Amino acid sequence: MKNPQVVDVITRRWRAALFLFMLATGVSMASWVARTPAVRDALEVSTGAMGLVLFGLSIGSMAGVLASGGLVRRHGGRRVIAVGAALLVAGLLVIAGGAALEVSGGVFGGLALFGAGMGLAEVAFNIEGAAVERTVGRPVLPVLHGCFSLGTVVGALVGMGLTAVRFPVGWHLAAVALAVAAAGVWTVRAVPAGTGREEAYGRGGEAKGSGAGGGGRAGGVRGHLAVWRDRRLVLIGLIVLAMAFAEGSANDWLPLLMVDGHGTGATAGSLTFMLFAVAMTTGRFTGGPLLVRYGPAAVVRASAVVAAVGVALVVFSDSALLAGAAVVLWGLGASLGFPVTISAAGEDARPGDASARVAAVSTAGYAAFLVGPPSLGFLADHVGLRNAMVVVLVLLGWAALITGALRRIPGAPVGEAPASQPDLV
Repeated sequence: MKNPQVVDVITRRWRAALFLFMLATGVSMASWVARTPAVRDALEVSTGAMGLVLFGLSIGSMAGVLASGGLVRRHGGRRVIAVGAALLVAGLLVIAGGAALEVSGGVFGGLALFGAGMGLAEVAFNIEGAAVERTVGRPVLPVLHGCFSLGTVVGALVGMGLTAVRFPVGWHLAAVALAVAAAGVWTVRAVPAGTGREEAYGRGGEAKGSGAGGGGRAGGVRGHLAVWRDRRLVLIGLIVLAMAFAEGSANDWLPLLMVDGHGTGATAGSLTFMLFAVAMTTGRFTGGPLLVRYGPAAVVRASAVVAAVGVALVVFSDSALLAGAAVVLWGLGASLGFPVTISAAGEDARPGDASARVAAVSTAGYAAFLVGPPSLGFLADHVGLRNAMVVVLVLLGWAALITGALRRIPGAPVGEAPASQPDLV
């Protein structure tokens, strides 16, 4: 029998490593976003051409998200996180080099690498976070995503400061890359091997047979799609689509929404986005006790309603000051939706399927992040950005109506910890 105190120390290191790397990824993403104008100026390209450069991030992110679940099932979360971290670092260095050398193709390629690393790591981290939750018996995913939100706040503040003093963007992103590399090395050492890896695959990732030794589960795309036969998981997927859409829409459009929709200045638009990010971070770090006391269904229902009130005020109010204040409600309401639904997806009558379910719902959520908000831009060309945000309002209302799917299944096991644990060194 394992020493409980030793296992507890291992689990704490596991959890702390996930928190650290999510913080680092948040800093890296915000650092890039904050220096986008400087990169555009360095490349001396038009806004339209810069849009094509930015498309590299979308391509890489979607590829990483779609590939991550299957790779985790074959090789385990630790290997996928290691690859994701390496791609993140490589992407930041290539972006830095492309900006310094004024090569648009280099920045495009770097963004593709960066997006692929982000997509791979994010889904794997949700699987790892859900496993930690099942081990410690307490909410972990909200704080895990809170660390990412905190990282975006830190990265944005640092980026704004370095922009003000005209610090070279190449050196800035290179320094961030080194920090991410250090966090990645420590994280990979602390994360246990094999989390999320299905028994249907061998040690090297090769598929086994479906007999007694193969676990009886189908691998690959078929295994990934099979989990969607569960009606409850479909409803959870719809909830995460709506909540991720609400969060992603603010990330992509909030500054422009305030500038074009409410006539504020660019600085006020940026500060409004910062207010949203702070509200998101606060909600994720303080939501754990609410989840323990009231349960995920009630918390997500209330969150959807609060977010909807915030969005409605931003859309329908003619006061820029009121709209800016309402962003706090939008951020607080959207903060818990994604991590709580991911956690609920991992609750399954068959614990061995938990990683596949978490991966499936995570993929749906990140698809909403990447595909949903840009689609609002096409709609906004016809009805205006404020009116386009009514789509977010409708989705939040729909999510509030189906949160009953997040109620815990009576008698369902909470899952099982990974078979292997990391070394203490």
